Amino acid sequence: MTFLDSLRSHHFDILKEVGNIGAAHAATALSKLIDTKIEMNVPAARLVSFQDLPETVGGAETEVVAIFLRFGGDASGSMFFLTSILDAERFVTKLIHKPFHLIGESEIEEIGISALHELGNILAGSYLSAFSDFTNLSLLPTVPQVSVDMAGAILHHGVLTISEVADYAILIETDMIDVKNKQQPINGQFFFIPDPLSFEVIFRSLGVSIHE
Repeated sequence: MTFLDSLRSHHFDILKEVGNIGAAHAATALSKLIDTKIEMNVPAARLVSFQDLPETVGGAETEVVAIFLRFGGDASGSMFFLTSILDAERFVTKLIHKPFHLIGESEIEEIGISALHELGNILAGSYLSAFSDFTNLSLLPTVPQVSVDMAGAILHHGVLTISEVADYAILIETDMIDVKNKQQPINGQFFFIPDPLSFEVIFRSLGVSIHE
């Protein structure tokens, strides 16, 4: 039996709790950034095989906006935040207070991409801070990268080297809700992908025993 084979539902309850704390921190930071109250919910945390990743965001051919970064320190890995093009445009529109389209005037487009980088910094910093608080591990993010492509292509590129030695990612589902306009929540999928040797490091630091 491998370490991952031994994980049970209560182990992912721990990850969901970590995700909720990270989401709360991110919501506070985003609320200040766009000057409107934001709530973030984490409905579930679960293990997803790499081959099933595209289906979690609507299929391999679904066009998405992806914010990708690596993290290092006491444990290493990758992080993705994927959202629809429409939701990304709506977020940036709220931030820069003018209509934004990912494909448009170069100046506006550049401002929007910078805004998405800032979203990546906030999300990564909030989630990694929550993980660090729970695990006492030092986890440090790199500068996020933003890309627009089909989900299958983005995820394949992001996990290509990892998939040679691992099979799974941790999916932390995320809903971002503008309290003033609950009819249009900004939905996203947050993927936390520890490098193979870091999976066990992170879970053991969370107090998870493979014998539970």
